[in-house]
Amino acid sequence: MKYFASLALALAVARASPVKRADPQGIDVSDYQPNVDWTTVVNNGISFVYIKATEGTCRSSVLNTFGATDAGLIRGGYHFAHPDESTGATQASYFLAHGGGWSADGITLPGALDIEYNPNGSKCYGLTASGMVTWIRSFSNTYEAATGRYPVIYTTTDWWTTCTGNSATFGSTNPLWLAHWASTIGTLPAGWEYTSFWQYADSGPNPGDADIWNGDLAGLKRRPCRGSR
Repeated sequence: MKYFASLALALAVARASPVKRADPQGIDVSDYQPNVDWTTVVNNGISFVYIKATEGTCRSSVLNTFGATDAGLIRGGYHFAHPDESTGATQASYFLAHGGGWSADGITLPGALDIEYNPNGSKCYGLTASGMVTWIRSFSNTYEAATGRYPVIYTTTDWWTTCTGNSATFGSTNPLWLAHWASTIGTLPAGWEYTSFWQYADSGPNPGDADIWNGDLAGLKRRPCRGSR
């Protein structure tokens, strides 16, 4: 994610142009932040974290997810997609096998698909818009078949518009985690009326990127039990 850059669907209710509110704060971290002091993060008021679990099909994270759990954080894993390397189904299976799963344990957020700018080549990984939609659907359906929950989709409106043709395919199934580093969330990709998570800054007083859950703390605590439905 360093590359750039009531609950509908059992999610939060941020409209298309909300101002940033004092909702539960979170962070997302990767191997760029190898030594996170989770207790300090919690003491700073952070309620949840997404931790990079995998990238493509040959890289997995070594971050201490148990430390996040022990500190009392609600946490989930995310997968950095490389649609030019293998199918969506293949990468979803790899993600599931390396820390990206979900269970109704009250502390695990459904896994997230980080689909964004290619850090090493063509912005859209050499796929057409229809090909990209097919790839994302393959990943999403594979994850849902294994867990009963559709993955969160992390993206930017610019990338989504450019590389999927602003597809509205996933708005009714997959929670949206929008990256937009600004004081307001801006325009949402087609198909979504609400965001679940908003990555509003790439830095702050805590490690990693700064995120917000667009709901209240009670809703955030319910979400690991209910997933994306």
